Amino acid sequence: MKHTLFVLFCLLMTASCSTAGPATAPPTEHDIGRLLMVGFRGTSLEECPDLGDHLENGRIGGVILFDYDVPSHSTRRNIESPQQLAQLNAALQNTASHPLLIAIDQEGGAVSRLKPSRGFRQTPSAAELGRLNDPDSTYRSACVTAETLRAIGINLNFAPVVDLDINPDNPVIGGLGRSFSHDPDTVAVHARQTIRAMEEAGIITALKHFPGHGSSATDTHKDFTDISGSWKKTELTPYANLIDHGYRGMIMTGHVYNSQLDRQYPATLSHSTISGLLRDSLGFGGVVISDDLQMNAVASHYELETAIRLALQAGVDILLFANNSTYDPEIVDKVHTIIRRLIDNGSIPPERIEQSARRIDALMGHNAEHQ
Repeated sequence: MKHTLFVLFCLLMTASCSTAGPATAPPTEHDIGRLLMVGFRGTSLEECPDLGDHLENGRIGGVILFDYDVPSHSTRRNIESPQQLAQLNAALQNTASHPLLIAIDQEGGAVSRLKPSRGFRQTPSAAELGRLNDPDSTYRSACVTAETLRAIGINLNFAPVVDLDINPDNPVIGGLGRSFSHDPDTVAVHARQTIRAMEEAGIITALKHFPGHGSSATDTHKDFTDISGSWKKTELTPYANLIDHGYRGMIMTGHVYNSQLDRQYPATLSHSTISGLLRDSLGFGGVVISDDLQMNAVASHYELETAIRLALQAGVDILLFANNSTYDPEIVDKVHTIIRRLIDNGSIPPERIEQSARRIDALMGHNAEHQ
């Protein structure tokens, strides 16, 4: 009898082991690095040896470029001329241990890092194109930008803005001419033309700033921004429209607080907003990137570890540290240490890192097919 029970126990254990899936291996430094995008100082890789080391070791997955260094009030940052920038980007890409995301904000109009004074072609703002309301003109303008980006080795443009122009006093969207229109369908039409031009040139796009920044009266770069009383559900319409039409690029979160969606956290740190609304309700399965986590709407209210933990738990795939609100030369090391600690203490399961890595791989693979 004892022998029979022992045999049955062994059979049950064998069956249990055979049906259990393999445990997810602890993420490597390379795995964690895929989730990190940073800004840096320097117009050549020789000026930033630490960045070169991080690239070689796979400790970052992307960089963001600027023409102006805000902390030092200097016009010397990353961009001097088309030739210089092409050389910098080639060096970055050749040094990286895996295909690197090289990003820029090149919306047209006021938010353009590539300026005519440095040899680049000027393009109109979203507001100008929206007033013209000719989708073909928007497409042609976006083609100019896309061709420029491709020629100098940039593969990610943080555009188009799909925020609605619904508050004329908005200092960071409407006030800068960054929105196509107050009408969500018009915004979606022009955004689609921008995406089309970028995709044809092999440039990844990022819709921003989810779930909508157009109604705000304050700037998330500067401080906490509450849109609870001004935000409208129609601000989701461009996202829903583009996702329904098969949008395959990124979506950038905004650091806006909206108690209609989450009574506790701003969008970037909100599981109900990112995983609930964007992924489950709107059906977006692609890469979500945070807006700059050093902006005061987050950095002045949350410790770095708390912000990273909440963003990853919310469903953000790429953590952006632009290093241009404040400059922290140790940010890569700090983020790696924090994420490793969050994994070790169980706050972030290894599967969560793997999930984001799969989304990034899918995005990069889709983009490679269009190059």
